[in-house]
Amino acid sequence: MQGNSLTRQNLNSMHSILPFLLAMIMVIVLLNMWAAKLKIAYPILLVVGGLLISFIPGLPMVKIHPDLIFFIFLPPLLFEAAWSISFKEMKKWWRIIGSFAFLVVFFTALSVALVTNYMIPGFTIGLGFLLGGIVSPPDAVSTGAITKFVKIPRSTSAILEGESLLNDASSLIIFRFALVAVGTGQFIWQEATLSFLWMVIGGAGIGLLLGWVFVQAHKHLPTDAPSDIAMMLIEPYFLYWIAEQAHSSGVLAVVCGGLLMSAKRLTFLNSTSRIRAFSVWESFIFILNGIVFLIIGLELPEIVGGLRSKGIPLSTAINYGILVTGVLIAARIISSYAAMAATLIFRPSVAPAAANRRIRLTMPLLLGWTGMRGVVSLAAALSIPLALDHGKGPAFPHRDLILFITFVVILLTLVVQGLTLPFFINRSSAFGQIFNQEAEESARQKMKHGLKQHVYEFLKDKYEHELNGYAGMEKLLKHWEEKSKATDDSWMNEKTKVIFVEMLESQRAYLSELNKDPAVNEEIIRQQLFQIDLEEERLKMI
Repeated sequence: MQGNSLTRQNLNSMHSILPFLLAMIMVIVLLNMWAAKLKIAYPILLVVGGLLISFIPGLPMVKIHPDLIFFIFLPPLLFEAAWSISFKEMKKWWRIIGSFAFLVVFFTALSVALVTNYMIPGFTIGLGFLLGGIVSPPDAVSTGAITKFVKIPRSTSAILEGESLLNDASSLIIFRFALVAVGTGQFIWQEATLSFLWMVIGGAGIGLLLGWVFVQAHKHLPTDAPSDIAMMLIEPYFLYWIAEQAHSSGVLAVVCGGLLMSAKRLTFLNSTSRIRAFSVWESFIFILNGIVFLIIGLELPEIVGGLRSKGIPLSTAINYGILVTGVLIAARIISSYAAMAATLIFRPSVAPAAANRRIRLTMPLLLGWTGMRGVVSLAAALSIPLALDHGKGPAFPHRDLILFITFVVILLTLVVQGLTLPFFINRSSAFGQIFNQEAEESARQKMKHGLKQHVYEFLKDKYEHELNGYAGMEKLLKHWEEKSKATDDSWMNEKTKVIFVEMLESQRAYLSELNKDPAVNEEIIRQQLFQIDLEEERLKMI
């Protein structure tokens, strides 16, 4: 009887929260439409919208257990980001990405720790590093959504995306060590150093090993598109969970495994799986991001209630949040100028070329202004346990204040920096001139011309006899649009299909080889590969 009662209670709870969750998704879709119409980043409207919705009376509380927040949201978000980024661009700009992802994160966390320890009563260095680890990583989703409305070089975007991908791991490592220090009241450098090395090496190694295993599984199992996509949806969770069970970095495991699988996507996924997976993952990640940004706003009233219960005035907490936000912005801008100065002094040959001194001086300022915070910061803050000693000890010190400061940081960086960054970029020529690279449209046309020439030579060399006197095969040498004007598909027989598939595979091989050229934009290559996948899918329908 008691079991049946508990079951009914859980079902009633499910029925009360399900309509609210469905309404949340609908709100996310509507706010995204509105953001696109206003030409502003949708995370800004989602945070503000969640804040306004939280004041509606009678809404159920949305609560996620602190131990599950990382596991639910982070693995798929990081995995998708690793698939989207250009690994070639990451290698090209690894010095800048590495310095921002590790050195700048540590410098930012240290700055936050020192300032909060001095300015906030009862805030220890350990709590300061905990807060610094939470708010130090810029958010890739926010940056990508904001820069979507301005023209910036792909290399600049790759730097920002690469930094956001790797600094999640470095900041969360700082967060984890600070959490241990606060919980135990001590910090042993020797143990921490060994633990840090294992987290980095073990996390990366586990990610690469499991990524290779997953690639082999996709290759050798008789999978189709639905099963490929289903496996890909659970693989980031496996990467994260197994690495965490080994006490290494689950974040690094997901990032490294995702990068490996992304680089080999043409070898273990067919065109159907790649096309369908793109749509599924795009929608899945959009919903996850939307829910997290809405939760940021929905959580605020409860956080404010916790502050009041601790006797902390709201105005004081707001001032602390503004203070930490200022420290973050200043630390990032200082780090940007320091990185450029170090590059000019020690490695002038790899410094980005600039047309004049003003542009060179503007570049670090603009990079420093791209530090919007978002999903990772919220997930880290919400994962702070309610009590010490695995929930058995006293309440975690200043938890509500840390959550509130995190919310203020996310809100201010999204609204202030997010709304002003497009204006600054449009007003400045730094991003347009700082990198000496071929214009994107010119590069795309050059790639298409080379691809057409390759197809012509491939067909002429391998199927010269079939081309003679066969109208259907002669159409292969013309534009794809001309082929689509045919009134029927009688020209396409099984032999032609085989040649067509070979031609498409040859194009993929040509593009993969072309992508090895450092001067070629990998994003253009990926767009053309997607078009080839669409051509193969259209061929299967004939």
